[in-house]
Amino acid sequence: MKLYERYAEEIADLIRAQVLRPGDRLPSVRQARRNRQISASTVFEAYYLLEARGLIQARARSGYYVNASQPSSEPGTARPVAQSAVVEISDLVFEVLGSTRNPELAPLGSAFPSPLLFPLEKLARGLTPAMRRLPPERLTEYLTIGDEQLRRQITLRYGIEGLGIAAQELVITNGAMEALNLCLQAVTAPGDVVAVESPTFYAALQALERLNLRAVEVATHPRHGIELDSLAEVLRRHPVKACWFMPSFQNPLGSLMPQQNRQALVELLAQHRVPLIEDDVYGELYFGLQRPLPAKAYDRQGWVMHCSSFSKNLAPGYRVGWVAAGRFARQVQRLKLMSTLSTAIPSQLALADFLQSGGFDRHLRQMRQTLAERQALALRLIAEHFPPGTRVTRPEGGYFLWAELPPAVDALSLQQLALEQGISVAPGHLFSADQRFSHHLRLNYGHPDLARLAAALPVIGRLAAGLAAAASR
Repeated sequence: MKLYERYAEEIADLIRAQVLRPGDRLPSVRQARRNRQISASTVFEAYYLLEARGLIQARARSGYYVNASQPSSEPGTARPVAQSAVVEISDLVFEVLGSTRNPELAPLGSAFPSPLLFPLEKLARGLTPAMRRLPPERLTEYLTIGDEQLRRQITLRYGIEGLGIAAQELVITNGAMEALNLCLQAVTAPGDVVAVESPTFYAALQALERLNLRAVEVATHPRHGIELDSLAEVLRRHPVKACWFMPSFQNPLGSLMPQQNRQALVELLAQHRVPLIEDDVYGELYFGLQRPLPAKAYDRQGWVMHCSSFSKNLAPGYRVGWVAAGRFARQVQRLKLMSTLSTAIPSQLALADFLQSGGFDRHLRQMRQTLAERQALALRLIAEHFPPGTRVTRPEGGYFLWAELPPAVDALSLQQLALEQGISVAPGHLFSADQRFSHHLRLNYGHPDLARLAAALPVIGRLAAGLAAAASR
C-alpha cells in the first residue's frame, strides 16, 4: 500500500469508528504535513482518495470536512426467538429473486458483484495453454480432492497469512455452496438442529430445508457479528449439531467479528464438541490494511470446517471453491466422491495459473478500492434520500448494506414497487426462518455502473418514504 493510501485508510478508520464525525474538519494540508512528516502531495492524494470514496468533501477556502451526508446510526441487534424451527424458505426465495436475473434491472438485489469487476479475459487466456500442458494422467489423478497445483496455491496463500492448513484436509469443490453442503451432510442427520446467524444468508436456510434440518438463530450484531453470550445460551438450551457462521463481512449484515471474538468462538464450540462450518467467501474483500484471519486460524482440535471460493472475488461462473474440513476431511472426501466426484479440471488449471502469476493480488487491490468507493456513494445517497428513521450498516468489506427502514415500511411491498421501476432489492423476509425482518433490505452496491447506482437508490428511498407516509395516514 502506498503512503497516501495508508494515510487515507487511517482517516477512514477514524470516520468509521466515529472518532471523526460528520461535519468535523480534517487537519489542514500544512498541519498534516508537519504532524506526519509527509509531503503536501501525499496529503492531497489521500484527501482526493477519501473525497472520491464519498467520506469527505472540500469546502472552498475552508479545507476538508467529513461528509455530513452519512446515516447517523446502524441497525440494532435483533434478538431471535430462542426456539429451533423447521425451515420453509425456498418458495419465497424463488418467488422474490427469480426476477433479479433480468439484465435490464438495476441489480441491487443480486447476491453477486458485477462481472465487470473481474479479469475474465485474462482468466480465459489461461484456459487453453493450461490444458495443452496438462499430462493426460492428471485428468484423473486428483479427481475427488482437486488439482494438486491449485491446492498448493491455496495452501500457500493461507501460509503467507499465517494460517497453516494441512494439504490432506483440503478438498476442491463446485463452488462454496457444495463445500458448505458437504460439511452439513458430514456432521448432521435429518431432524438435527443447526445454529445460524440472525439474520442469515437465505442459501444457508435453503440448505437446511433441503436436508430436513432445524434452524436455531443466534443474535448477531450488525458490526461485530455473532454475540457469544447468545450462542452460549443456545448451546445450553438446544442439542446443536453444527454452527454455520460467516465471521467476515457476513451476508446480509456485512459484520466483522473481532479477532478475539473468533478465538473465543472456536474455543467455546470446541468445549461443546460442536463443529463450526465457516463460510469465508468474502474474506478477501476487506477495505483495511490486512485480511482478517479466519476462525480456522484458531482451530487446534479440527472442529472448524473452513469453506471459501473464487466466485465472489475472482471468477463467478467457474464454480471453484474449497473446504479445509479438519477432523471431518475424510467424511467430506467420501461425500464428494459419492455425489459430484470432481470439480471441472480446466477451471482449476486456469485459476492455479492466475494465482501463480501474481495476478490475483493485483486484481483484488483494484476491486477493493472500487467497492469501497461504491459503498461511500451508496451511504451518501441513502442518507440523502431514504425516509427519516432509516438505519444502515457500514461494513469494513464486502459489497452489501443492510438497511433497517421505518417499521411501517413492508419490504416485500417495497420490493414489488421497485421492480416496477426496474430495480431489484432483497427484502429482509428472506434472511430468517420466521421471516421477521419485514422492514429491512439488503442492498448490493458491488456494481461499477455509477449512473445506475446513483439513479436507483433515490428511487428506492422515495418509494420507501411513500409507503411510510401511507401507513401513517
